[in-house]
Amino acid sequence: MPVRRFRSIEDMKREAHWRSASTPELSRAIARVWDFGRRTTPRRFPPGVYRHPSIESLDALSEQWAQAHFREIQETRARRAP
Repeated sequence: MPVRRFRSIEDMKREAHWRSASTPELSRAIARVWDFGRRTTPRRFPPGVYRHPSIESLDALSEQWAQAHFREIQETRARRAP
């Protein structure tokens, strides 16, 4: 996709930048955004279905996964640092 440059905010407002749901460009744009997210912050969740007796237990498990993901990011950055 080419880079578009504008001289003013008014030029940006005149340019149509929304995609219609019926156009193939929309699905390609969504796929690019998802691919970018997957490459920049890959999140991994353990497979399976988890049943919780309460919302608190769900929150606790979600927090454990978030902390594990955060630690993984920190370790990856530490390995890359000179």
